[in-house]
Amino acid sequence: MKNWKKDTVCVQGGYTPANGEPRQVPIIQSTTFKYATSDAMGKLFDLEASGYFYSRLQNPTCDTVAAKICELEGGTAAMLTSSGQAASFYAIFNIASCGDHIVSSSTIYGGTFNLFAVTMKRMGIEFTFVPPDCTREELDAAFRPNTKAVFGETIANPALTVLDFDKFSEAAHSHGVPLIVDNTFATPVNCRPFEWGADIVTHSTTKYMDGHGAAVGGCIVDSGKFDWTKYPEKYPGLCTPDESYHGVTYTERFGPGGAYITKATVQLMRDFGAVQSPQSAFILNLGLESLHVRMARHCENALAVAKALSGDGRISRVVYPGLIGDKYYDLAQKYMPDGTTGVVSFTLKGGRAAAETFMKNLKIAAIETHVADARTCCLHPASSTHRQMTDEELAAAGVPSDLVRFSCGLESADDLIADIKQALDCIGK
Repeated sequence: MKNWKKDTVCVQGGYTPANGEPRQVPIIQSTTFKYATSDAMGKLFDLEASGYFYSRLQNPTCDTVAAKICELEGGTAAMLTSSGQAASFYAIFNIASCGDHIVSSSTIYGGTFNLFAVTMKRMGIEFTFVPPDCTREELDAAFRPNTKAVFGETIANPALTVLDFDKFSEAAHSHGVPLIVDNTFATPVNCRPFEWGADIVTHSTTKYMDGHGAAVGGCIVDSGKFDWTKYPEKYPGLCTPDESYHGVTYTERFGPGGAYITKATVQLMRDFGAVQSPQSAFILNLGLESLHVRMARHCENALAVAKALSGDGRISRVVYPGLIGDKYYDLAQKYMPDGTTGVVSFTLKGGRAAAETFMKNLKIAAIETHVADARTCCLHPASSTHRQMTDEELAAAGVPSDLVRFSCGLESADDLIADIKQALDCIGK
């Protein structure tokens, strides 16, 4: 295996052109692929040979970019999806079904919370949400005999809580289930969850990985470390024959490093079709090539903004895990010593009305549902991404109604701070 640094993997990982082949990852914009005989194609359908036959399942461009993300995370297999939401859904549904149970941190992205608490609940999968700061005893108490996984976010969006990997991974493994972590806000440049006990990683590649607001996408990466065969009664989909593929048992055929992603591809992608397009994967790869450079600047700008806000009397609270004195600073230093994220959350004295006045007077930062972009953007979650949540749920998720999420782009930190100051000056006028 190549012993490349993450910077080099960002630029060159996943694709090595042979003599005379394209230097850039080629876009294979084709729905289907030709074979000389039906027998040759039949072997693909029987999972006896590798290759491509229909882009709803797999596409060479998408697989090349997935391989780069897999290498960045230090995993064994990966797949791209049409969005981060699709990645979260597939990651859970690949090992859970009607009648099963999942333990999740309560401070997660509002869209993911709704997916879990509403949509997947309708499918018969129940979620128990626990505060990230819960004790180990409280966390253990959330597990049930039918629990299939634990879910959390490295850095929660937008609460910016930092997941205590040691606590959550040890609890998950003691109960014989994997830890699934959404690593969107940190990216593998700043944190590799597999090194801290996570088993599956998901991403909304729409965010920092793309980095330019150009293409929606998601990704799932398997560490290959969780031994599904130790719990065959808990994970029959991976450990018993799949009659829809002539009785193949994924753990036997593809081993611990390939079983999970293969099943997600040939079952879930086959049936749900939430595939990322080759064009989107190509755009994503362009973003990945500069990810290591951009993340450093995002974090530098965010820390400067957080320091400026913490010294302003009009701000009631600043939340940034890279800021000394932040509740999660110590955990951030433990798991992400080289930087955390480019997002700063804060609340304003004056509540919701002050937050709305502040936002509409920004000149550089744009009000968007987007986050983690080269251009600075700003959001009031309680009235947008988290508007489906009650006040109680907002409080539990760490997203009070007066909280503003400020995503620092790549502009001058001085200009961003000046923009914030002039917008604050407009409050009360």
